[in-house]
Amino acid sequence: MSRVWDIPLQDSTRVRDARVAVEAACAASGLDAHATAVAALVTTELATNLVKHANGGRIIINLTGPSDTLAETVPQVQIISLDHGPGIDDIQATLRDGYTTSAVSLGAGLGTCLRIAGDFDLHSRPGRGTVAMARINASVTSAGRRSRPVRSATGARAGGVNTSLAHAEHSGDSFAWVRSGPRLTLMLADGLGHGEAAARASTAAVHALHVTADRSPAEILRQLHAALHDTRGAAVGVAQLDESRGRLSFAGVGNTGARLRTDGSWRSLTSHPGIVGAHFPARVPVHEEAWQADSLLVLHSDGLPSRWEPPHDPALQAHDPALVAAVVLRDAGSAARPLRDDTSVAVLTPGPGGGRP
Repeated sequence: MSRVWDIPLQDSTRVRDARVAVEAACAASGLDAHATAVAALVTTELATNLVKHANGGRIIINLTGPSDTLAETVPQVQIISLDHGPGIDDIQATLRDGYTTSAVSLGAGLGTCLRIAGDFDLHSRPGRGTVAMARINASVTSAGRRSRPVRSATGARAGGVNTSLAHAEHSGDSFAWVRSGPRLTLMLADGLGHGEAAARASTAAVHALHVTADRSPAEILRQLHAALHDTRGAAVGVAQLDESRGRLSFAGVGNTGARLRTDGSWRSLTSHPGIVGAHFPARVPVHEEAWQADSLLVLHSDGLPSRWEPPHDPALQAHDPALVAAVVLRDAGSAARPLRDDTSVAVLTPGPGGGRP
């Protein structure tokens, strides 16, 4: 099920809570002692920065896979730090190994996080806040250096972030991707309600997705409907990118959202009313769009406010999709206006080579 660790960081007493949470996440993923120590160091540094430099924020820990959809799929612990603080004026200086602005800091610095994490990314804007993302897996070597797979020059990237209502242990939302040759499918499922029963529904959708990778989005939804029959059901959105044709297809049932940016403008891709596993529509409309070098797709559950604003920073596309998802999540709420539901955001971006191989 979608286990989530979501720790608010208002003061230094919560830094230990964040470290304990990431150690539990590493145990759940089967990471070894060294990888767990790396994750604990990265999390402690990010949590400490939130307290000292951002007037507080939150740490969100998910169990995920890599964002490179052509890389080997191995369990990873994803750590996201987000805040609405003053932001960072000089990101390059901040990322220098050993850089710190506080005499009482650990001295590790974000540069150390960049060096030792399997993946690390950072986005900040003065006056808007900062989002940092790190992923840890067993390929981190005992010498403290990252052991990364060779990146694909063309494969699209996928990732996201998942949070739970009121910092609950389980989220009723799940997202996952699966590849079948040039076809990459990204799914987001929102189990009805909250808690473990909702998580069982969305997790069943993830399991079913992995045996339907060769199907079209509408066919995948029909297969998921059968797989979720014994659960309370879910709202599900399925996006499928055919990289050989440069075409994106989307179909959704229930209250999930999808927005696609192409040629610098955003448009909504609508889902059809219904419940996968309970009340499936007789016909599922499928949207097909061009997928280009500047395209960016955001899938989200209804935990986001209905009038959330998509990101307009064109530089975001160069960032890890999980970090983009976290920016969307951060900007949709605030400390004064917390999100009032399980909330997940999944993002699909072109690979380094652009929209088509």
